[in-house]
Amino acid sequence: MSKEFLVETSARHVHVSQEDLEILFGKGYELTIKKMLSQPGQYAAEERVEVIGPKKSIANVVILGPCRGKTQVEVSATDARTLGIEAVIRESGDIEGTPGCIIKGPAGQIEIKEGVIVAKRHIHATPKDAEELGVKDRDVVCVKVNTKDRSLVFGDVVVRVRDDFGLAMHIDTDESNAGNITPDTYGTIIKCK
Repeated sequence: MSKEFLVETSARHVHVSQEDLEILFGKGYELTIKKMLSQPGQYAAEERVEVIGPKKSIANVVILGPCRGKTQVEVSATDARTLGIEAVIRESGDIEGTPGCIIKGPAGQIEIKEGVIVAKRHIHATPKDAEELGVKDRDVVCVKVNTKDRSLVFGDVVVRVRDDFGLAMHIDTDESNAGNITPDTYGTIIKCK
């Protein structure tokens, strides 16, 4: 049997640059850690923002820390439709040519010209994990998930390998709901047909 790994739901969130954080929350502002995430050094912050699209807005969107070089918004395809923004599927950080939006915080707001994406489903793995799974960085695989009444196979799952990753697969809320994914759901890599 091949190695199992946790399948986690990555709900809508925002990554911000320090410069944008200070516009949204005030000069010199620093994020407050609410909960550490499975990826080492990553956390959900206490801070929330409103994401505003051409059609509607979504309030109370969590910021994930620490700050990054560029601000980016990750939503589900359903969220993108709600906002009135084209659902562009990309890997996190690959934002060139993607739609933008307005992000509003308690101290101000910013308009990003690009950076709204639906994150491509992916597996985070260390080099040791990748070896045990029989994959390498940038491989695209299929993952079988067994859940009550809604088992399924996810195709087009990109493998991302780095020393500082924790082994887990990340999917968005639409994908999670489609598969009845719960916090104790595990997946296995299978041969794609």
